[in-house]
Amino acid sequence: MRNSMICVCFAVLTCFALAQQPSSQANSAQSNPPQASPTQAKTTPDKPGRNAPSADGDAALKAIFEAKITAEWEAIKNKDKKAYGELLADEYQGVETDGRGERNKLQAINELVDTNVFTYTLWGMKVIPVSLDATFVIYEVTMQFPPKSQVRYSRVYIGALWVKRGGEWKELHYQETHVK
Repeated sequence: MRNSMICVCFAVLTCFALAQQPSSQANSAQSNPPQASPTQAKTTPDKPGRNAPSADGDAALKAIFEAKITAEWEAIKNKDKKAYGELLADEYQGVETDGRGERNKLQAINELVDTNVFTYTLWGMKVIPVSLDATFVIYEVTMQFPPKSQVRYSRVYIGALWVKRGGEWKELHYQETHVK
């Protein structure tokens, strides 16, 4: 189980690293820009098998994940096991800042009764398409806990891999890092 988690993380990080490396074609294009005719369409190879995304396409994808992640945090805040479970892939793995290790879907759902998120604020969301059926989402959340809690606020930086399963986006992997 742990080996498969390591493989998934390695694959995501590899895809992310490869996406940031400029291609030799892009480097030569920057030094010698081609003279395009006015009728030629501009495309860039930033997504495999597709032309450059339109601003509308990127905005639509970001809106989808903003809605999904807001729904996820609402389910956590409201301790709604059904709504939370519907957002997670069957082979979900999550790692939180509590140091208790990875959790599968059932463990994550069952832990909702122990959460005490009073309110939250999402910030800095970045949506990075990996393929047509996988997207990596990075964001920060500030959680506020009930007034009588020992700790009132917590900020975490989150990286989450979402995949399409049966036409629906599901969260496959979730990783938190504490922010001071």
